[in-house]
Amino acid sequence: MKEIIETIVRAIVDDPDAVSVTEVSGAHTSILELKVAKTDIGKVIGKQGRTAGALRTILSAVSAKEKKRTVLEIVD
Repeated sequence: MKEIIETIVRAIVDDPDAVSVTEVSGAHTSILELKVAKTDIGKVIGKQGRTAGALRTILSAVSAKEKKRTVLEIVD
């Protein structure tokens, strides 16, 4: 799941080298922390949060297949 989000976000932003995804795992829930350059944070969130919502939808579909819950957090 980490690789999927990282690949999609690298295609969206202007500075793909600044993209990093950190995974914090629990028993049933994982948290993915996404960090991008300050200039690219608007592109990741999108207008009215649509891009971030789409990323979370893809992530929930993949995690449901593995019977886990995954949360995406965009960190400044």
